[in-house]
Amino acid sequence: MTGVTNLVGASLDALDTPSLIVDLDIMERNVARIVGACAAGGVGWRPHCKSHKSPDIARLQIAAGAIGITCAKLSEAEMLVDAGIKDILIANQIVGAIKIERLMRLRGRADIAVAVDGAENIVELARAAEASGVRLRVLIEVDTGTERAGVLSGEPVLALARIVGEYGSLHLAGLMTWEGHTTRIPDPDEKRSAIAQAVGAVVASAQLCRDAGIPIGIVSCGGTGTFETTAAIPGVTEIQAGGGIFGDVRYRTIYNVPVDYALTVLSTVTSRPAPTRIIADAGKKAMSTDAGVPFPLDVPEVERAGFSAEHAKVELKAPSAAPRVGERIRFVVGYADTTVHLHSEIFAARRGRVEHVWPIPAAARLR
Repeated sequence: MTGVTNLVGASLDALDTPSLIVDLDIMERNVARIVGACAAGGVGWRPHCKSHKSPDIARLQIAAGAIGITCAKLSEAEMLVDAGIKDILIANQIVGAIKIERLMRLRGRADIAVAVDGAENIVELARAAEASGVRLRVLIEVDTGTERAGVLSGEPVLALARIVGEYGSLHLAGLMTWEGHTTRIPDPDEKRSAIAQAVGAVVASAQLCRDAGIPIGIVSCGGTGTFETTAAIPGVTEIQAGGGIFGDVRYRTIYNVPVDYALTVLSTVTSRPAPTRIIADAGKKAMSTDAGVPFPLDVPEVERAGFSAEHAKVELKAPSAAPRVGERIRFVVGYADTTVHLHSEIFAARRGRVEHVWPIPAAARLR
């Protein structure tokens, strides 16, 4: 990192390519949009860090008003605790002796909550917590239609809540869901209705538990694809929208969320084999194409862009001499969540100059 940290204050022209760039002015606008929606709805913001995997950005989010951070991976939580962040939800099931041992060590250092959706895992966590002398917060994950992890809403939630209540080493902190199946609905009214139905199921499940004498404090949901609706639903206490701070092709064109493009990959034109073709040095190893196809900024009349392992190929609608070999172009990231971990740092820039270099710890990328 020493060489790249020396670039603070430098022009983006001083960066080698490919480099991952976040425009701070745009990111701050995106953060303000999410914070504003939370404030209007009276809910907390617990942003997911799986999109940025950066302790520096997590601190920025907390400074902007986040009540804590959401993680997808135990390794992300370990990274954040090392950075001094202590209120963390791991929105995933932590299973097996190796990971549970890590979790218990981490719980000794910070207030960690984890998702559960089955009795076997609940028992496994309870026994480990008791043996470690800690009390672990858990949130029951509810499947409200996405058909990924989670127990069905209603009575199955209540049954699982009662199992959690049998163990003094566990504290049932609340319920959570991800209404991801609603994100691709193109019609705004239909989308809002589907979100309300999905989130309504977890809110109703929380009330069912309360009516049975089981306190439920947290109802957590809402990603970038849904936050503007979920933040306003009565009964929701916090939302997890995280990737929207960057904005990307997926959120703008697939999820139809009006966040601005803040995250780009800076690339160098390495070949102009034809007047309508541009070859650059940022391929699939620099930016993912699985969930959204990157596209070049500041290149007019683009017909299409394609990517191989180490190359970007941009086809133009009409012949053009620009950009020339050696010039730089920026690609809007297709999907931040599957791009950031390909890099070792994010260059945070403002008006064309590097203001920060934020490392992406290798240990936080996978496990």
